Amino acid sequence: MLTAAVAFTLTAAGVAVAGLTAYRRRYLAATRWFAVALLPAGLYLTGLFPVARTIGGEIADWAAQLVFDPRVWVGIALLALSAALLLGSRRVARRRLPGAAPAPGAPTAAGAPTAAGAGPARPAVAGARPTAGGSAKAPGRPKQAAPTDDGLGDFADIEEILRKRGI
Repeated sequence: MLTAAVAFTLTAAGVAVAGLTAYRRRYLAATRWFAVALLPAGLYLTGLFPVARTIGGEIADWAAQLVFDPRVWVGIALLALSAALLLGSRRVARRRLPGAAPAPGAPTAAGAPTAAGAGPARPAVAGARPTAGGSAKAPGRPKQAAPTDDGLGDFADIEEILRKRGI
């Protein structure tokens, strides 16, 4: 009986606030207040307050066990270790992807720097990164721009704008 009184009092108060907000011609805010005001009455009428009480009690019991039970702390440590291993393996995999391209050309990792095929591949990759900075891109772009200007006369202006912006 007390739950019903509290629920309908909260609903009435929310409807009153929504009415005052609508009186000030703030209809969007009034609609939000009205929607929130209907929640307590709806929860009571559907019988969800006892469910919320049960859920709250179970969460409180779990929290009490969490604090006092060392077995739970071991479980949390295992979950943290699992998350760290998953994230660490993901980072290692991301770092290996750029390095994996020259690796198939060279039979071993130690032979990769000394191999003739691996030598040119790394400067090309290293050259691509400085071009993003802009210093090495400027000499490479006019060489690429000349053939594209002849083949794509309509896009010459667009290409010139992109070149000026460093794209």
